[in-house]
Amino acid sequence: MMGLKWILSLLVQKWAHPISLPETGSVLVATEKLDGVRIFERTVVLLLRSGTRHPQEGPFGVVINRPLHKKIKHMKPNNLELATTFADCSLHFGGPLEASMFLLRTGEKSKLAGFEEVIPGLSFGARNSLEEAMGLVKKGVLKPQDFRFYVGYAGWQLDQLREEIESNYWHVAACSANLIFGAASESSEGLWEEILQLMGGQYSELSRKPKQDI
Repeated sequence: MMGLKWILSLLVQKWAHPISLPETGSVLVATEKLDGVRIFERTVVLLLRSGTRHPQEGPFGVVINRPLHKKIKHMKPNNLELATTFADCSLHFGGPLEASMFLLRTGEKSKLAGFEEVIPGLSFGARNSLEEAMGLVKKGVLKPQDFRFYVGYAGWQLDQLREEIESNYWHVAACSANLIFGAASESSEGLWEEILQLMGGQYSELSRKPKQDI
């Protein structure tokens, strides 16, 4: 029994550590250089694609620690089926570029057609895969709470993101899936500090610094 408890404790353990280059499923953590840049200050961006698999396409992702404190039902979507299926799902600010994305927690299920895996157990979709998403809920494969919806997204040209990282606008980190989707609710606002503290050392110190007014 103790063995099982120990395994479960490892499964729920949260971790984050710095990595040198961005990759799909890694996170970009804003540094103090972005304090005063309202859209990105103190944000955590989950990279949905690092851009390296599609050379003509730069990296893109969604901000995962900016809940909008609104649900889909408050937005009165035109698609009645969407409004019904995902009525109580929270909306988050995903970034300044115009397109909506959603994350879905797939758990131990194999890759689901129509969605792109970000890390094991977590995939993403866009407007063109909403029908498939609603179908999964109707069939009972997933529940509405397995989805997180984002208004907008963040994107870069490949060299642009590399330059921003080299200029120390972002720290790049790998982190546990429960940090990414544990940012599921309104508590995600504390994610920036939490990831930096888990990264330790100089990163932990940054999490305690007061915001710079620029």
